[in-house]
Amino acid sequence: MILPTETSSGPPGLLDLDLIRKYSIPGPRYTSYPPATQFTAEIHGLALDDAIANDNRAGGPISLYFHLPFCETRCWFCGCNTVITRRRGAAGEYLDDLAREMRLTAAKLDRARPVTQIHLGGGTPTFFPPDELRRLGALIREHFTIAPDCEFSVEVDPRRLTEDHVIALQEIGANRASLGVQDTDTRVQLAVHRFQPHAQNERAFAWLRAHGFSSISIDLIYGLPLQTTESFARTIDDVLALAPDRLSVFSYAHVPWIKPAQRIFEDRDQLPTPELKLAMFAVAHEKLTAAGYVDIGLDHFARPDDALALAQRAGTLHRNFQGYSTRADASLYGFGISSISSTPDSYRQNHKTLAEWRTALDAGQLPVERGLRLAPEDQCRRTIIMRLMCDRRLDFAKLSKLIGTDFVSMYAGELASLSELVADGLLAPVPGGLEVTPRGVPLLRVIAMKFDSYFVTAARRHAQTI
Repeated sequence: MILPTETSSGPPGLLDLDLIRKYSIPGPRYTSYPPATQFTAEIHGLALDDAIANDNRAGGPISLYFHLPFCETRCWFCGCNTVITRRRGAAGEYLDDLAREMRLTAAKLDRARPVTQIHLGGGTPTFFPPDELRRLGALIREHFTIAPDCEFSVEVDPRRLTEDHVIALQEIGANRASLGVQDTDTRVQLAVHRFQPHAQNERAFAWLRAHGFSSISIDLIYGLPLQTTESFARTIDDVLALAPDRLSVFSYAHVPWIKPAQRIFEDRDQLPTPELKLAMFAVAHEKLTAAGYVDIGLDHFARPDDALALAQRAGTLHRNFQGYSTRADASLYGFGISSISSTPDSYRQNHKTLAEWRTALDAGQLPVERGLRLAPEDQCRRTIIMRLMCDRRLDFAKLSKLIGTDFVSMYAGELASLSELVADGLLAPVPGGLEVTPRGVPLLRVIAMKFDSYFVTAARRHAQTI
């Protein structure tokens, strides 16, 4: 079965179900390389403080991520690290601890380094009352130097949003928002335990536009229980009427061995078939590109004049733990439970529970649970996978320059392993390299796996690529 769709860069492409079946295996999303599954709890020998010191000496901009984990109710599809509670006092207590973590981190950094990107993720950041959000903004400015053109984004749950929240976020500098919509069909919402009338999305949009947010993104998920091609098409139409600047159209990641709440979908036998799931992606892709959005890659779409689309055309697109980004040169410092930080040669992840995170802070320590120091070979492969995921091509000369050695000779074995992908039409030879074809775009992660020295096919550690 072959499903027609269009690409953002030319003639109609093809989504080939036979190829999807052949290559759809569990695999990383490559928001980092090596993937987070390779992080180790044996952190004492990693000298992560030295990695921070090295990064600090190198200078350069900083990106800050704050994980605000609280949600009033659990969405059964969710794969995030959340704390379910209705007790609003939890927000203030959490901020007390975030302040301690910021002090510990800021003491290790050069205050002159500009913060060019801030992201509030969750959980539900708008679980925090407006005055607590103002307090968080004051803490950030107390400990860090915010660049005048800082990109400050926040994840928003329209069900838990008031206009006072929007005003508080605008006051602390937030200028981008990402709305969790997932699906506008009531039957699907009830099946995933997230009832969200579309009027709430429209109201959130109106407030954000009225208070000067320069970019608004919408998050959707395909592959949820009870979704059909027709119902998801209506969802796309609903959100297009809002005229978002960006959209993220995620494939539902079914990982019940990690998130037990997802088992309810198996018990009820409501999940779409792989064929139906792919058909939903095809419909979304066709409608969004027909509406003028650029397919940035994997699951992101943006208006042609959006910074992501401009970065893609310029070859400067980057990928991090929040997805595609324009800030490739910024080291990432994460705060809060489960947050991940990265410097040029290290990753570290915080404890995932409030108790363990707070115990480390009580001891005056950065609350790190696990991490990784990258060997030079890891850094080379990270560069290759990053450029493949962002550029959708392997430019041999460019990669040779970036990794400091001849790419073709160094990775001859990996290039040879691509022959089957070329024969199946996922990759095509072009002057000076290889290019991912429209047929290969949905399997971009599968192509990247060929350069992943840690990947084990049989390991049950990741969601399906499609």
